[in-house]
Amino acid sequence: MHHFFAMLSRMKYINRWGLMRNTRNENLCEHSFETAVIAHALAVLRNKRFGGHVDEQRAALLALFHDSTEIITGDMPTPVKYFSPKIRSAYGEVENVAREKLLALLPEDLRPTYRSLLGKPEESDRELLPLVKAADKISAVIKCVEEQRMGNHEFADAETALRESIKKMNLPEADCFVEEFLPSYSLTLDEQK
Repeated sequence: MHHFFAMLSRMKYINRWGLMRNTRNENLCEHSFETAVIAHALAVLRNKRFGGHVDEQRAALLALFHDSTEIITGDMPTPVKYFSPKIRSAYGEVENVAREKLLALLPEDLRPTYRSLLGKPEESDRELLPLVKAADKISAVIKCVEEQRMGNHEFADAETALRESIKKMNLPEADCFVEEFLPSYSLTLDEQK
């Protein structure tokens, strides 16, 4: 018996934004889905509008699994995770242990496929990783926008910082998504129709 997929299903129990007051909790499962949808969109934008030739499906797949080690580590708040190079390095080691624990839940013959999805990307994935990172940040901005729509201003500074970090990535696909698609997230359902 192998427990890998049952363990992945526990992503729905890992809440994000632990240091922030939330009007609605966001779990790791929904964040991973949203990040995958956005990473796919960024890859499509790169290919259709910016002359790229990236694997759109692979971008979505990498994003879907991008935080899966947090099933074991939990969601470490960004201010803690990036407080110092020493803490970031130590957390990287914890992520490596978590990755190996998850992979050990698979049959041996499936491990190489999933290893590349759980944070040890293949060389061919290098061009996709910035898109996944941008998608992760855009998903976080969406959370900030949604919280502020509900009157929770606790996320205002986080939104500003995240938007700035997306700009600094210098990815035209991400800038395009922010300009063309992100404004809809601040609208009501009736306004989106």
